Amino acid sequence: MEIKEAQEKLKEMYLQKDKDRGLFATFTWFTEEVGELAEALLSGEKNKIEEELADVIAWAISIANLENIDVEEALRKKYNL
Repeated sequence: MEIKEAQEKLKEMYLQKDKDRGLFATFTWFTEEVGELAEALLSGEKNKIEEELADVIAWAISIANLENIDVEEALRKKYNL
């Protein structure tokens, strides 16, 4: 799956909920997931790390969607991909 496809799918699934929640509350959920990723990393359990990493990426994409930012384009610009 391409990043653009994932972003569009997450937009379809969650954009209205994210809008209703608001940017800063969505960011709060994102930071909570980063904490859960830290715990998973400390556990060393690959399946937990994968799950939490997916959550962190999904919440970051939700923030991008709220700000109308194309994640693929942002990565291209930042890292010359």
